[in-house]
Amino acid sequence: MNLQTRLVLFDVDGVLTDGTLWVGPQGEAVKGFNVKDGVAVALLQKYGMHVGIVSGKASAALDARVAQLKFDVSITGCSDKLEAINIWLTEQDYGLESVVFVGDDVIDVPIMQAAGSAYAPADAHALAMEAAQYITRAVGGGGVAREVAEHILLEQGIGLEEMYSGLFGAVQ
Repeated sequence: MNLQTRLVLFDVDGVLTDGTLWVGPQGEAVKGFNVKDGVAVALLQKYGMHVGIVSGKASAALDARVAQLKFDVSITGCSDKLEAINIWLTEQDYGLESVVFVGDDVIDVPIMQAAGSAYAPADAHALAMEAAQYITRAVGGGGVAREVAEHILLEQGIGLEEMYSGLFGAVQ
């Protein structure tokens, strides 16, 4: 585990959601997110990490969740996630070695290989699992971000009671 983690990035479909797309005449209308993952964002931010999403798709439903959880980084509608995050990182004082990426499919493999560390959900594509250092017990949409956040913080020596101190009752 990279003890200097500064940014934790999540793919959306298949990581923060179960990968189901609800598409109507106006495009994607809704996305189902797990409330546990909202807690993950708060946990990571509480300990000074930036949290974001990098998604190949863009939608109003995703924009609403990003605003609700106050993600620090939101990159959507990109087909080259590694290039997109490298562009964002040029304005920061750290590089990919300080980034944790959570992905589930072949589009995520390049950024998973380049990041400081990578996670994949239990139901990820085989190539994404191969690129990951850690495989979660949770499947996509089943609290993957919460599991990743707890793992990162536990690896940094922060116990469960300490990490949740002050967060009980927080809005998710």
